[in-house]
Amino acid sequence: MNTTREFLPLSNGTSVPWADVPEWPADEFVVATAAELDHGGRLCAWFGVPENSATRLVAVIAFDAENTLAVGRSAPVTKSYPSLTLRHPQAHLFEREVWEQHGLMPEGHPWLKPVRRQNGGHPAVGEFFRVEGGEIHEVAVGPVHAGIIEPGHFRFQCNGEEVLHLEIALGYQHRGAEEALTGGPQRAAMSQMETVAGDTTIGHATAYATILESLAGTEAPLRAQWLRAIALELERLANHTGDLGALANDVAFLPTSAACGKIRGDFLNLTALLCGNRFGRGLIRPGGCKHDLETERAAQLLDKLRVALAEVNQAAEWLWDSNSVRARFEFTGTVSAGQAAEIGLVGVGARASGLVRDVRFDHPAGWHRFAPIPVAVWPGGDVFARARVRWLEIQRSAKFIEEQLAAPPDGETMEQSFNSSWQGGASVSASWGEGEILSNGGSRGRPPHQLAVALVEGWRGEVCHVALTDSAGKFRRYKIVDASFHNWSGLELAMRGQAISDFPICNKSFNLSYCGFDL
Repeated sequence: MNTTREFLPLSNGTSVPWADVPEWPADEFVVATAAELDHGGRLCAWFGVPENSATRLVAVIAFDAENTLAVGRSAPVTKSYPSLTLRHPQAHLFEREVWEQHGLMPEGHPWLKPVRRQNGGHPAVGEFFRVEGGEIHEVAVGPVHAGIIEPGHFRFQCNGEEVLHLEIALGYQHRGAEEALTGGPQRAAMSQMETVAGDTTIGHATAYATILESLAGTEAPLRAQWLRAIALELERLANHTGDLGALANDVAFLPTSAACGKIRGDFLNLTALLCGNRFGRGLIRPGGCKHDLETERAAQLLDKLRVALAEVNQAAEWLWDSNSVRARFEFTGTVSAGQAAEIGLVGVGARASGLVRDVRFDHPAGWHRFAPIPVAVWPGGDVFARARVRWLEIQRSAKFIEEQLAAPPDGETMEQSFNSSWQGGASVSASWGEGEILSNGGSRGRPPHQLAVALVEGWRGEVCHVALTDSAGKFRRYKIVDASFHNWSGLELAMRGQAISDFPICNKSFNLSYCGFDL
């Protein structure tokens, strides 16, 4: 097979003409993608683009060591193609998703079943893998759970208390988010992005805004990039603090549990101080930020940040000093570095298995190009390692915010050509959808047949958005990959060989999003 063509390189937060994306016949495309992954790439996105009665496959690959992304596509496919999963298991959910959405059969896929919907839109809870044996029993948990959490189904194959296999079925939160974006952008798009995964409002809103800015051939002003970076780290602080408290609660260590619950609220209130909403909704808009942070409020934010950081320091010390906590965390739910790389883990799950994998470092965009944050890595791969990575990131995010507040950049918070289309509080994307793509040079036509890619290191891990425009400059396809899409398989692996009673802390150590997966 001729695979001499190379994937098209591009940088994070940029766009390229669709016609420039190299194309292979489907079988050769799978071979070419596998070769890129063999040479150190990892799969950020793999999805289908409908074309007449067929579907094109698109792959976005990250080369973290080279700080480069690459994209390629297949010729139109009507029925099937050779499965990539057989060579690279990190593709297994992507290929199941393409089969579910477009009906393309990945021939040879080892476990082909829906990931979100089946039988007329019902959640994907069909056939489960079963272990046979006289002493084997099956435990089904969910989708309704005892706590106030999202719905998901967990099917355990057990020998006594030991979990031999866990399979997770989701889809109960499916909202059709990607389908709703086709033909856009429209007025509702930013609100949809802010609620793809509500606890990752800043991560997804930043990715979406970056997509629109790259398509318009511009970028947000430096001060807006600075504000986005601060908001992203505040989001990380609140969620990591909440997770430390939740982990403590799962092993009945109440001092840290109670303290972190309160401190998480303090960090959320800092985001509210920044923009008026505890989750950051309404802050980020294409072209910049809707709110600014004047000197007086910046000083208040810094003072409150230092108080909250001192309190979370104390709460974490209680946690690490407890022998009973360490006994429950250490060597529980281990995912090795090799397993993490094989299944494509990102974010906390990857870094806790020793992988140096962080968009802020590997593919910096926005303000992180000028102010990098050291990658927090812990090699253990267990619950303790995932808790320690969160703790390291709390410290580094807080230090980053302190440093940024000490030397803020001057300037506008909204790129003026975008700002000129802001009418009555409507999102810029609404105006764009009506024909007003704007760039530094002023108003011009919407860019037809362009592919844009944006990665953001959300608090769980990598958020990937990909947009493809049609001949009118509207969204022909919009693809969203939340970190949870990569990492639910990590939880399944972490439970192998564990006692079933370890599931709560293993689950919480990943703390993945159901709605971020279901879309």
